Amino acid sequence: MGASVASLPSSPVLLLLLLLASSLTLASAGNFYQDFDVTWGDGRGKIANGGQLLSLSLDKYSGSGFESKKEYLYGKIDMQLKLVPGNSAGTVTTYYLSSKKGSTWDEIDYEFLGNVSGQPYTLHTNVITRGKGSREEQFHLWFDPTKNFHTYSILWNPKHIVFYVDNIPIRVFKNMEANGVSFPTSQPMKIHSSLWNADDWATQGGRVKTDWSRAPFTAWYRNFNANACVWSNGKSSCGRSMSPQSESDAWKTQDLDATSNRWLRWVRKNYRVYNYCSDVYRFPQGLPPECKLR
Repeated sequence: MGASVASLPSSPVLLLLLLLASSLTLASAGNFYQDFDVTWGDGRGKIANGGQLLSLSLDKYSGSGFESKKEYLYGKIDMQLKLVPGNSAGTVTTYYLSSKKGSTWDEIDYEFLGNVSGQPYTLHTNVITRGKGSREEQFHLWFDPTKNFHTYSILWNPKHIVFYVDNIPIRVFKNMEANGVSFPTSQPMKIHSSLWNADDWATQGGRVKTDWSRAPFTAWYRNFNANACVWSNGKSSCGRSMSPQSESDAWKTQDLDATSNRWLRWVRKNYRVYNYCSDVYRFPQGLPPECKLR
């Protein structure tokens, strides 16, 4: 599952930065007891280590899931995950933000699609705005996500949404409302996660089914961190200002610098395996407008 020698960055400095980023651990972390509720699974979701570790499990009878107690309207959300090891075909582990309100909800998705042993996970991303999705981009990873914890982050500010893996940007969805493309600006979202069975589509288009003899399947979470605007009683903790007041607020106007853009190009070239903006067969009437505005 690792990257081939040919696909690694050519610069030794970049390679060193990649190794450093991949070993990144968060300086501060929340407590799962304080920050989340296990919302379904009949005991299959468990919090341990004094609130520092959460696990979700899936068996033939049920999966499991949790959600944050707080709602957020903009923020930098980090979570470390270690995915289901071995033959994970048919399983889907999700980690996402969602407003979950009516038919015009907003959502920012990570979905990890399992595979047979020795084959890579597919990291599926999507952005849903006002109930409209179909903005999928998929990636393979440059490491085995089942061996160790890795940090998956969502940066959501008025400029754009950026998906990060170990502090390396893999996808950017820009705010193009001025050009008629909807962007999540007004609906607060909770953090959600789940582990469930989707063997009708998740692995090789549903051709490979879940091997229940390997159940229970388990994924682990730790080091949640949110530098974010908390929404409560119809108001944001950030007020009306999105100007950074401290170093911890830098995410409010954070953009990609030259190094980050180089990493983004590297990931897109070597590890992106599907881009909806290239799928002309899926959109016979023409690609979505944002595809022409990037």
